[in-house]
Amino acid sequence: MPQTNTTQRWTQENIIDLIRRIRNDLVKDFLNERCLQAYVGRHFNMHQISPQRMAFIQRALKEILISPVDVSHYHQLIEQIKATDTASLTAGNEKLFYDEIEKILQEHLL
Repeated sequence: MPQTNTTQRWTQENIIDLIRRIRNDLVKDFLNERCLQAYVGRHFNMHQISPQRMAFIQRALKEILISPVDVSHYHQLIEQIKATDTASLTAGNEKLFYDEIEKILQEHLL
């Protein structure tokens, strides 16, 4: 029996699930104190986070894990995936994921 080559189009739900998985994987990396401390040292020139601030940051990051994807924040990426029918991420798209985390860091560090 010959195999047919069928392509699966990305649905809105598939795209949002993909974005959620990528976002949550990144958030989980930041829940590791060493990873978080290294990132803050590089990007905020802050080499030590107090235990209290660390607790607030980790709580906010955990809230992201259970929150729905902000469709307006990721609108451009969603439209790009729909238009190209591929889920390749560019450096510009990667920044969208870091922007969510940096917003939390700025709230608790600055």
